[in-house]
Amino acid sequence: MEYNHILIRYGEIGLKGKNRKMFIERLFKNIKVAVKAFPNVKPTMTRDRLFIELNGEDHEAIATKLEKVFGIHSFSLAVKVESDIEEIKKAALSALLNVGKPVNTFKVSAKRPNKTFPVRSQEMNYEVGSYILRNTENITVDVHNPDIDMKVEVRDAFTYITCGDYKGAGGLPVGVGGKVMVMLSGGIDSPVAAYLAMKRGVRIEAIHFHSPPFTSERAKQKVEDLTSVLTEYGGKIKLHVVHFTEIQKMIHQTMPANYSMTIMRRMMLRIAEEIANVNNAKAITTGESLGQVASQTLDSMYTINEVTNMPIIRPLITMDKIEIMDISRKIGTYDISIRPYEDCCTVFLPSAPKTKPKRENANRYEQNAEFEALLKEAVNNVETIEITNETKVEDQQFEDLF
Repeated sequence: MEYNHILIRYGEIGLKGKNRKMFIERLFKNIKVAVKAFPNVKPTMTRDRLFIELNGEDHEAIATKLEKVFGIHSFSLAVKVESDIEEIKKAALSALLNVGKPVNTFKVSAKRPNKTFPVRSQEMNYEVGSYILRNTENITVDVHNPDIDMKVEVRDAFTYITCGDYKGAGGLPVGVGGKVMVMLSGGIDSPVAAYLAMKRGVRIEAIHFHSPPFTSERAKQKVEDLTSVLTEYGGKIKLHVVHFTEIQKMIHQTMPANYSMTIMRRMMLRIAEEIANVNNAKAITTGESLGQVASQTLDSMYTINEVTNMPIIRPLITMDKIEIMDISRKIGTYDISIRPYEDCCTVFLPSAPKTKPKRENANRYEQNAEFEALLKEAVNNVETIEITNETKVEDQQFEDLF
């Protein structure tokens, strides 16, 4: 008997009390979108489990999709049989023999959510384990460190048997937590911040500051490519490209060099807040890590934050660069991020930026230049691009969901 289902387990969703149903329904919809390219699968939903009936589809390809769906704690290939002890024993033996790797030891861990089933969990462990031992050679039971921890779940009329788990993405389903605007520079950090924000259940839109001719079209394409990778985790994403050249030139010409980075970040935040308000986003997310560069010291963030009352979410704030790079490689953005194209944050970079800027100084310097008209022009001329991943069917479904 071959594996015919995938059993999906929730994690944090189980703690959501009266909102639990809403979270599960969102996860179910996101899973349906993720496996939409497999026409024969049939997802179903229960109170504490989701199931995908495979109907002959490639389970490894489906597993690759499920690993990117936030809200899944773990999932397993499963054999579904009628809740009959003799059928369960035969299916358990078949599942063990089809596990796809050498097996020397195993144990059986039975659960009985269906309390009307006449065989208790401990008794079922013994019955199933004994049957496997009688029908195999050179395989023994090890309850402490088995090669295979076989789980048997007796649920209503049917029982599911699994022999191993895939780790899920964890977090909360994208779409349950509102929307945030991510400042996406094109470096290593900001895509990771976007990924971690989505992991907490929010949808994202992205803002990129583009400064031609100082930054190239290749730098812009790099950000589009990064956004495309992020769509694998959250569906279609709007990328707002802000033409920032004139503001950067004004900063370079009129501001003290050591404050130019601080002033630039304050201008970016003002623009991001405007775009967030227009697009109904409730927070701004950045890839800042405390102490990484001059604009990310505590004093700098205090001075830069002054220009907005919108919440600033900084998922990377306590991480070091190695941790951030590890996540970047894991989610598939690292190789794109290290392409050698300048972004606007490196244009006119001062040799000695202020690491402890003061709000009163920043305010005084900004009064010496007419930024308001340039800020308004930048917001009014934003170029918005809808980025999708390569599977068009999925994109349409995310559009329907969100």
